[in-house]
Amino acid sequence: MISKYALIGFPVEHSLSPLMHEAGFKALNLKAEYHKLPLQIHELSRGLDYLRQNNYAGWNVTYPLKEKILPLLDFITPEARTIGAVNTVKVTDGLLQGFNTDGDGFVQSLVDRGYSLAGKKVVLLGAGGAAKSIAVSLLKNKASILVLNRTLNKAQNLVRQIASLGGNTEWGVFAPGDWLQEVDLLIQATSLGLKGEQYPFSIEGINPAAWVVDLIYSPTITPFLAQAAHQGCKTWNGLEMLLYQGALAWKIWLNREAPLELMRQALLTNQNGEESHDHKQ
Repeated sequence: MISKYALIGFPVEHSLSPLMHEAGFKALNLKAEYHKLPLQIHELSRGLDYLRQNNYAGWNVTYPLKEKILPLLDFITPEARTIGAVNTVKVTDGLLQGFNTDGDGFVQSLVDRGYSLAGKKVVLLGAGGAAKSIAVSLLKNKASILVLNRTLNKAQNLVRQIASLGGNTEWGVFAPGDWLQEVDLLIQATSLGLKGEQYPFSIEGINPAAWVVDLIYSPTITPFLAQAAHQGCKTWNGLEMLLYQGALAWKIWLNREAPLELMRQALLTNQNGEESHDHKQ
């Protein structure tokens, strides 16, 4: 019998999740498939009925459903409830269990590169769903966080929301400041740069020893990352977070380790192919 998994949200046609998961299934000779199911908010309840009736074992959840799905689940982990969003669902005895692997996936991508978060000064640009999940995981790892967001009250709300976890968390204005010289890890968690547009402010003068991450992975080098590299910082994009959050979903669904390197190669091969194609255009 084939086990079925899926990605739900809208849009999903450009997602690389199927490529990554299918490569993993094939590598381990698992009888499993991963599908894309486009669902908008008003279709969510009906979509969950479809997934249940068609015996899907689990699914990933992306924009704009990560928050909307919560009331429709039977069980939600305390961490996912704190974040206020679910990105992974497992079906157990007909019950829907909700998890969030985004933040822990991001942190694991750092740890595997030899980065220790304890005592580090992290600046988080953005206060949306991805930023929330990352902030919770960063605090668990004893980092101090400064949240900067274009809408100030969203930054304030995020800081208040995660204050119950303890730790050092502050909010500030979405602009350059003294934090540039003090930051150890800078995370760009907004959609700015998705279309190749210039970032609204310069990070000139940033601590050159800082690590800089942009959660956008297409384009592979955003203007923001190009700025950081020019300042001498170590940089990378969001492809690793996609990989590691997917690997954590494997643990939830299959209770086994994902073939991480094979899944990474599937993503990189696609990315390199797309870059060659773009160049030809």
